[in-house]
Amino acid sequence: MLSIVLPCYNPPKHWDSYLVSQYQILREQIGEDLELIVVNDGSRHGVEDRHISRLRQEIPHFSYVHYPVNKGKGYAIRQGMQQARGTVLIYTDIDFPYSTGSFMEVYRQLETGACDVAVGIKDDHYYKGVPMLRRIISRSLRFLIRIFLRIPITDTQCGLKGFNRKVLPLFLQTGIDRYLFDLEFIRNCFAAGKFNVEAIPVRLNEGVVFRKMNYRVLIPEFINFIRVSFKKPHEK
Repeated sequence: MLSIVLPCYNPPKHWDSYLVSQYQILREQIGEDLELIVVNDGSRHGVEDRHISRLRQEIPHFSYVHYPVNKGKGYAIRQGMQQARGTVLIYTDIDFPYSTGSFMEVYRQLETGACDVAVGIKDDHYYKGVPMLRRIISRSLRFLIRIFLRIPITDTQCGLKGFNRKVLPLFLQTGIDRYLFDLEFIRNCFAAGKFNVEAIPVRLNEGVVFRKMNYRVLIPEFINFIRVSFKKPHEK
């Protein structure tokens, strides 16, 4: 079974309709052994009972996790992964911003056993559509990772990643609740020395709209970067 975990915070309008259509597209290619887990990360609006009822009706293997206070993307995905039943586990954003071809390539690499961890990496096309400040932040983080962490993959923040079930305990050991949980996870994968980690080039769908970034998160995330850089892997 493939389990897909989708963190959700104040989602866009008609997100449930889009999710059903994406499920149907993937089901045509993967089959019925497909599980979707939506984690409502303390949304203030956009998630109503009617949305969840519709998803339960139209998606055979559907699970819903929710809690009242926003905790962060990393926290949300860990909650979803604890519910996942699949042998292959993938997480992405609620609007499925990456192309179906990109998603299927991540899945194929894991399903065939070509790798244990598939890390989506953004291509040049991605950066053409990203606001300038986001572009600067992304490339600055990659530079810092190259200098301080020296891991083979520096693009750690792409929103499409997956792993097989034997990697799940390592993923659940991550302690960062917000955006840099990805960096912590990938660093721990390389430090473990027993998993095959592959970078998979992925492409955004046309017309993806980026949310306005809350730049107040930059200081806490910089502190998280320091934590990841100086603590021993897996250290709590």
